[in-house]
Amino acid sequence: MGSSRRITIALVGLVVLVLAGWFTQSQLTGEQQPPPVSGVPERALTELPPEAGDTWRLIEEGGPFPYPEDDGKVFGNREGLLPDQDRGYYHEYTVETPGSDDRGARRLVTGDADEVYYTADHYESFVRVDITR
Repeated sequence: MGSSRRITIALVGLVVLVLAGWFTQSQLTGEQQPPPVSGVPERALTELPPEAGDTWRLIEEGGPFPYPEDDGKVFGNREGLLPDQDRGYYHEYTVETPGSDDRGARRLVTGDADEVYYTADHYESFVRVDITR
């Protein structure tokens, strides 16, 4: 066997070992990976209504929230529009709607892997929110 073939086999083996170690570590530590984004468009936080930014700041600060009985509760994803996760993975928060006399239809939904989604139409559609922009 030539030396270049041995080097190639060694490199492939090294890559396999590194990937196996990474996979094993994430399984043992219970580290959750962000869910796949498949089919959910992305928007910058600054492109959403300004009230979405206000709600995001409240989430980061831990409240207080305008609807304490509802904000932070588990979002069940019954519509199936977000990546499938176990119950309790997602939580929802009210995004104020100026002029509305109730909670309105706008929400931010957060996931345990730090992803954020926005709906303007009470879960009929979502965009994934890039909170860094």
